[in-house]
Amino acid sequence: MKDDKRLKRKVRNSYIVSMISMALVLFLLGSVGYLMMAAERVASSLRNSIVVMVELRGDHTLEQRAAIEELIKSDPLTASLSFVSREEKASDEEFRKVFESSFEEVLDENPLLDSFEVTLTAGSENRDEVDRFLTTVEQLDGVDRATFPALMAEQLHRTVGKIRFVMILFGGALLLISLILLNNTIRLAIFSKRYLINTMKLVGATKWFIMKPFLSSAISQGLLSGLLAAVLFAAAVYGLSEAVPELTTLADWQWVGIMLATLVGVGVLLSLLFTAVAINKFVNMKSNKIYLY
Repeated sequence: MKDDKRLKRKVRNSYIVSMISMALVLFLLGSVGYLMMAAERVASSLRNSIVVMVELRGDHTLEQRAAIEELIKSDPLTASLSFVSREEKASDEEFRKVFESSFEEVLDENPLLDSFEVTLTAGSENRDEVDRFLTTVEQLDGVDRATFPALMAEQLHRTVGKIRFVMILFGGALLLISLILLNNTIRLAIFSKRYLINTMKLVGATKWFIMKPFLSSAISQGLLSGLLAAVLFAAAVYGLSEAVPELTTLADWQWVGIMLATLVGVGVLLSLLFTAVAINKFVNMKSNKIYLY
């Protein structure tokens, strides 16, 4: 009686340890995905800081301005644009700090020009496309000039490329490690039951009959592991957002919700896949070789 209780306790403890191990690995996978998403958002914000200033001639008409705006909006390189009038520029406190005194004291009229501030898409990485855009805009009737911060753009794109490379390298390494850990955890759980599998084979059980209970257990274990990983991941994201409010700009909660559902689905899928591979190995193994492990 005591031996039966001890055996049940060992089996239960083994199941719990295996489930927790899988949950931690899935949590690691979720963290990698979150880091990749955060890095992409940072890269996107850096790209959006590149602005082309399209200044209009002082004698431009409203019709010319509307035509210029329509053409810029229709260009595939345009992400967004905003119109800034000369009066707005003159009233900008940050702009006025550049001058020691008010320019109205020196000049009779506002020397500034109306302009469009154009934010470019990721296509701005291609300098030929940017040059085409600038040439097209400067040829429009009513445009005085278009200026592009080429050096800053080059440095930003280089920084974005480095961020992506590091995150892909880091994320790929963690993904590989996570999958290896998850595979080994499941293989060890199946390995401990190799004699039971061999006994079922010896009494004439079919391959599917042997695999069915293991696969059913894998589904339930993957589901519980995925749910536990999702809870840990949600708690970690919430805790980070509370501790460092700046991170809330990186936390797209809709995307986090998708990540939580994905963790549960991936938990079930990987548990089922690795269990099927491991159990298939021992089912197909000859009885005399099982004792060599």
